[in-house]
Amino acid sequence: MHAHHPTLCSKLLLTFQVVVACAASVIDAQDWPQFRGPNGNGHAEAMSVPTKWSEDENVTWKTPLPGRGWSSPVISGNLIWMTAAIESKEGPVDLIALCVEKESGKLRSRVQLFHVDEPGGIHALNSYASPTPVISGESVFCHFGNFGTACLDQKSGRIKWKTDRFEYETQNGPGASPVVWKNLLLFNCDGMDVQFAVALDQATGETVWKVDRSGKLPEKEDFKKSYCTPAIVVTKNGPQLISPASDWVYAYDPSSGKELWKVNYGQLGFSTVPKPIFKNGTAFVLTSFMKSRLLAIDCEISAMESDSRVKWTNDTNMPQKPSLLQVEKHLYAIGDRGILTCLNTETGEQVFKDRIGGNFAASPLFAGGNVYLFDQKGKTTVFKHGDKLNIIAKNQLDGKFMASPAVSGNSLFLRTDKAIYRID
Repeated sequence: MHAHHPTLCSKLLLTFQVVVACAASVIDAQDWPQFRGPNGNGHAEAMSVPTKWSEDENVTWKTPLPGRGWSSPVISGNLIWMTAAIESKEGPVDLIALCVEKESGKLRSRVQLFHVDEPGGIHALNSYASPTPVISGESVFCHFGNFGTACLDQKSGRIKWKTDRFEYETQNGPGASPVVWKNLLLFNCDGMDVQFAVALDQATGETVWKVDRSGKLPEKEDFKKSYCTPAIVVTKNGPQLISPASDWVYAYDPSSGKELWKVNYGQLGFSTVPKPIFKNGTAFVLTSFMKSRLLAIDCEISAMESDSRVKWTNDTNMPQKPSLLQVEKHLYAIGDRGILTCLNTETGEQVFKDRIGGNFAASPLFAGGNVYLFDQKGKTTVFKHGDKLNIIAKNQLDGKFMASPAVSGNSLFLRTDKAIYRID
């Protein structure tokens, strides 16, 4: 065939244009594939996310959800995934996946994943479906801590595999969400009895590695458990899985589970919840209970254990449940009891502190130059990113926020304890 055949050239050009257009539409869709968004840090690319809404203003749709679950919405294309637990008075719990259409708000499917006869008690502020799913390629991974993990085809909702082989005693129910890296699904299993981190093959659910926590823990069982979502950071020394647990934060090679370093919190730290965030090779880690401490940790020192790895700490009004938000040189921390602290990321020095009021579990969002805070009574406080608190809106919905928000395009998706909303 002649290389310069005009019809072939035009066909090739058309194919190329279609491929480019498809690639662009994937980027434009701005999927929200995991807890806290594309980069796991609460940042949305969108510049025109709404700042004002109420039950009868700027709500495109509101869809009541069955059961109870604090998992945050994750989004790919036109599909929004969450999990929930259907509880019965007799005790057994059904753990399900929920799929809602982004455009219409229609509840498209509910997929039965696990039936648990004796789920045990959970904390009053928790649910049996608190870990957030994660989307990778064609799959959505729904995780329920010690109750099990399932992989679904996200278009059809068909179950590809599921496992419940990781047993540990949570005391308060499941909390830690999984993350994905290359072909792996990674999560923490920190119980009162055993503490370890795991990587599964996304395609099969088989264990690729499992590593026990190496740090010495207190004798008291209550102080050994944690509920933290790990995070991947790319450093000059290669990728690291930053995995906070009780009393220690660990860094593992995500491909092998090899421990690269660990840092002690310098005080009692357990039931650790907030997901770590990063800036320029520094990890910002919160210890949660009893008194939450913020540590700024250099991930790029090569020594195994080094106290010089900790750049600075802060022990005042730090969150126990909400994760941090870093914007430029500002680090925003919303405490569980409604005190907002803004610190300088480099030095840890306070930029400002203000009382927002209310109680907080959901993690903050940054979009279009604004910071969004979601309290447990359904109120959202929106303020401008900057050196002082400049509140531009307070918005109230029915229900309460335990889940963190999602953004797709310029639409905001908020899950309360009763429903999911699309706000435009």
